[in-house]
Amino acid sequence: MALEERKLTTNIVQNVILENRNKLSISGVLDVLSFDDQIVILETELGLLTVKGENIKINKLSIDTSEVVIEGEIFNIGYSEKNMNEKESSLIRKIFK
Repeated sequence: MALEERKLTTNIVQNVILENRNKLSISGVLDVLSFDDQIVILETELGLLTVKGENIKINKLSIDTSEVVIEGEIFNIGYSEKNMNEKESSLIRKIFK
């Protein structure tokens, strides 16, 4: 896939700010799908965002401003497909093959 094809063609602005690998501020969050002290899965306007680490906690969750602040030792931040249902079903298919 060419670089031009990978660029997002939306007018959505989302900020992901990581401070010293200990504090992560994210805007454009629609929902918190799952969380524990090692992983947080967020539905954002630009897709699913997974945050992995240790001793993770959600310090701020604002529905009005669509912002989330996560603190802890953050090791990994990654986006995945926005349509989670298709991804879940393909994962389930792989497990039970």
